[in-house]
Amino acid sequence: NEAAALGTAQVAALSTNDIAALETADLSAIKVAAIAILSTAQVSALTTGQVASLATASIAALSTAAIGALSTNQIVALSSSQINSLGTAQVAALSSNAIGAIQTADLAGLSTNDIAALRSNQLAGLTTDQVAALSTNQIVALTTAAVSGLTTNQIVALTTGQASVLSTAQVAALTTNAIAALSTNDFAALSTNAVASLSVNQVKALTTAQVVALSTGEAAALSTAQVAALSTNAIAAMETADLSAVKTAAIAALTTAQVAALTTGQINSLATASIAALSTGGIAALGTNQVVALTSGQIASMSTAQVAALS
Repeated sequence: NEAAALGTAQVAALSTNDIAALETADLSAIKVAAIAILSTAQVSALTTGQVASLATASIAALSTAAIGALSTNQIVALSSSQINSLGTAQVAALSSNAIGAIQTADLAGLSTNDIAALRSNQLAGLTTDQVAALSTNQIVALTTAAVSGLTTNQIVALTTGQASVLSTAQVAALTTNAIAALSTNDFAALSTNAVASLSVNQVKALTTAQVVALSTGEAAALSTAQVAALSTNAIAAMETADLSAVKTAAIAALTTAQVAALTTGQINSLATASIAALSTGGIAALGTNQVVALTSGQIASMSTAQVAALS
């Protein structure tokens, strides 16, 4: 085969028109070493058929600059095995448009090291279908910088299984818009440590539906600062079992507006220790119906100052 006999210098001397005119069988016969020195212009000139015909060894030999020159149509033409042959540096060289052109079935070919090498702008290039197709191991491999670049549409596309493996650092890296975009099932699937890692601003961004979706364990993990950041609507939306699980110290820090927002059912569900921990300002903020909802045990737990604040 004449093509197989071409040296690297000869291949490098081929014009872009010459490269594009090569039959796929001839291109496939060219030495890997010669493929490795193809210029970005030569690689850009390859037809989709030619790209699809390249052996995995040839794909793996392409320079990062050449990989970065691949068009979206050329990326679409790559097979799963060709995608799998890409090195971490090659994956990192792909444009965001190129990343977005990888077929969902081919994404599995990206190793966790490849995924970890993705920049935030590359991750932002993934389609929602691609995001949903990522394995849980690939999700775990995402860097916090990459996670911070996820769009709200990409967050919505996450499966519950994917959300459940997000680390505390990854969750902490999510924007407030991204946090608010988590479905209730996905939010409920977050680990208790992940919920405990939410910043005050992230907590402020929570929807009432997400607060309702909190598990008892997640509610128990909330810090005083996090509870203080909940809106009155969010506080009023908490299930009684979840509110009862909130730390006594966090209950003690409730604002008068938050206490006033509690439903009678929530008031009735509070442990005596939680009632005793309420500030006198919080007690004074109780409405008539809330006071009526108090049990005799709760009233008995009140301090003299708290009882005085009721009047």
